[in-house]
Amino acid sequence: MGNKADVWQGTLALMVLKTLETMGSLHGYGIARRIEQTSGDLLSLNYGTLYPALLKLEQEGYITSSWGASENNRRAKYYELTRAGKKQVKKEAADWEQTTAILARFLAPAEEA
Repeated sequence: MGNKADVWQGTLALMVLKTLETMGSLHGYGIARRIEQTSGDLLSLNYGTLYPALLKLEQEGYITSSWGASENNRRAKYYELTRAGKKQVKKEAADWEQTTAILARFLAPAEEA
């Protein structure tokens, strides 16, 4: 079971928002590592996908960015949630819970007649 799964379509934004909600301000590499760690290293995060997602979330007003120094004293862009982002993470989490509840109905064993 050494193969890592790709991040599911439509879930990266929620994972990024939830990570920032939980951890506070992080740089892109820190966000990626935290998502992989939280998945138990079962997800494979394509860094070429992460940065466009961060840009999109910033353009939508859900996160802001600022430059700072990383742990190893390199220049890094740090991201944090905005007020709109805090509302969005709650909305997306509720939407995801509803979606998984619907899918669970399809995956549940059929009742015998």
